[in-house]
Amino acid sequence: MTTTHPQPGRATAPPAAMSARDRTVIGVLLVSAFVAILNETTMTVALPVLLQELQIQASVGQWLTAGFLLTMSVVIPITGFLIQRVGTRVLYATAMTLFSAGTLVAALAPGFAVLLVARVIQAGGTAIMMPLLMTTVMTLVPPNRRGALMGNISIVISVAPAIGPTVSGLVLQTFGWRAIFWLVLAVAVVALSLGLRKMTDIGERTDTPVDVVSVVLSVIGFGGLVYGLSSIGESSHGGETPVAVWLAFGLGVVGLALFVARQLRLQRTDRALLDLRTFRSRTFTTASVLMMVMMATLIGTIVLLPIYMQGVLGLDPLTTGLLLLPGGLLMGLMGPVVGRLYDRFGPRTLLIPGTVLTSLSLWSATLFSADSAPWQVVAFHVTLSAGLALIFTPLFTAGLGSVEPRFYSYGSAIFGTTQQLAGAAGVAALISVMSVRAAGLAAEGAPRIEQTAGGVHAAFLVAAALSLVAIVGAFLIRAPEVEDGPHGLPPAEAEEPVAPATGAAAAVPAKAGEPRDGDVPAG
Repeated sequence: MTTTHPQPGRATAPPAAMSARDRTVIGVLLVSAFVAILNETTMTVALPVLLQELQIQASVGQWLTAGFLLTMSVVIPITGFLIQRVGTRVLYATAMTLFSAGTLVAALAPGFAVLLVARVIQAGGTAIMMPLLMTTVMTLVPPNRRGALMGNISIVISVAPAIGPTVSGLVLQTFGWRAIFWLVLAVAVVALSLGLRKMTDIGERTDTPVDVVSVVLSVIGFGGLVYGLSSIGESSHGGETPVAVWLAFGLGVVGLALFVARQLRLQRTDRALLDLRTFRSRTFTTASVLMMVMMATLIGTIVLLPIYMQGVLGLDPLTTGLLLLPGGLLMGLMGPVVGRLYDRFGPRTLLIPGTVLTSLSLWSATLFSADSAPWQVVAFHVTLSAGLALIFTPLFTAGLGSVEPRFYSYGSAIFGTTQQLAGAAGVAALISVMSVRAAGLAAEGAPRIEQTAGGVHAAFLVAAALSLVAIVGAFLIRAPEVEDGPHGLPPAEAEEPVAPATGAAAAVPAKAGEPRDGDVPAG
C-alpha cells in the first residue's frame, strides 16, 4: 500500500484499515519517540548535579535545556520539507543516528562545552522524530480510528516524562550523571537496530525546495532573542555587558522581522517555510500565544523545581525524582480523558478551569521557602500537572482545527516551532530572574540557601503573573467551525481534495452553546 504525502491543497484519503506493516512502522516510531522524550526528562533532575560537577552557574547550565529546545525550534520547520523529499526509512535512520551520536558524545564529554554540542546533536534527531511520528500516524490511520490510537499514543509517550525524573534520580544516586546517557544510548541503539529491520517507506517523494534564506533568518532571529534573554542572567555574574545584551536582542528582532517579511513574500507562490496565513484565524493566533505562555511556564518550572528541591530543601536526586512522579503520571493518564471530554464539551469547558488551576498552583509556589515541607512541593506539582493536562490538548485541537485545511501542515509546524522557542525562552527568563535575585541577596550577605530560595521565589512570581494572561485568553478560544461540505470546506470547494489535519487537530464540530470561529478565510 502506497499513500501520497499531503501537499498544500491536496491529499490522498487514508486507508480504510491498518495493515500489519503499518502497525509495525508506527510501533517502531513510537518506541523511538519514547527514547527521545525520556532523554529530555532525565536531564531535569540531573541539571543541579551538572552545575556542581562542571562548576558552572545556573545561567550558563540552563543552555543544556535552552540550547536543546532552540535547536528543535530551528529544525522542526524544515521537517515538513524533509518528510516530502526523503524516504521514511532513510529519514528515520538519520534521526536516530543523530540522536545516538549526540548521546554518545554526551556520555564521553570532558566538560560543559562538549556536553552542550552533544545536546544540540541530540536535538537535531529529536526534532525530526516527533513530526515524523505524527505525520506517519495521520497518513496511515483511518479517521475513525485516529482518536483511539492517539489516546493510546498519549498514554505511552506520557510514561517517559513521568518516569524520567525518577530514573534519573536513581541513576544519579548510584552511578553518576554520565550513566544517564549510557542508559539512553543503549535503548536508542536497540530502537535504531529494530527500525532498520522493520521500517519501510511511507508515501511518495516530491521535489519541493527548501528556502535556505528562511532557515538562516530563523536561526538568527530565534537565537538572538534567546541568547539576549539568557545573557541577562549571565551579566549578574560578571558576564555579558548590557550593551551586548541589547545587541543580541536587536539582532534577534531584525532577524525575525526579515524572516516574517520573506515568508509573506514566499507564501504568495506557496513556497514559504512557514505560511503565516494561518494567523488569519483569531482562534489559531490566540491558541498559539497561550500555548507559548503555557510551554514557557511548564519547561521553566521543570528546571526550577529540582534546583529548589536539591539546592534549598537539601533533597537528593532520587528523592527529587520520586516526588515528581505522581504529577507526571497524572498528566499522562489524563491525556485520553481530556480528549474525550473535548469531543463532548468543546475547548472552553476545559481551558477555563485548566488555566485557573494552573495559576493557583503557581501562586502557591511563590510561598515556597527554605522551611517548606516536601509534601507542599508534591501538592503543587500534582495541581500544576492537572491544570496543564486540561490545557494542552484543547489548545492544539481548537487552534489547528480552526485554520483552512490546506494550511494544517503549516499550522502544525508553527505550533511545534513556537512551543520549542517558548520553552527555551521560559527557561532563560526564569533562570535569569532567579540569578539576578540571588545575586542581589548575595550582595546583601545572605546565606547561600537563602540566595537560592529568594531567586526561586522571584522566578515563580513571574511565572504566576504570566499565568493570569492564560486565564483571560481561555475565554477567547472558540470551537472550530465546520462547514457543510466534506473536509470542512464550503460545498463549492468540496470537490478539491485537501490535506487532512495533522496531530490531534482534525476539525471538531462546535458544541452547542459555544461560539464558532467564523473568521477563517475561504481562500
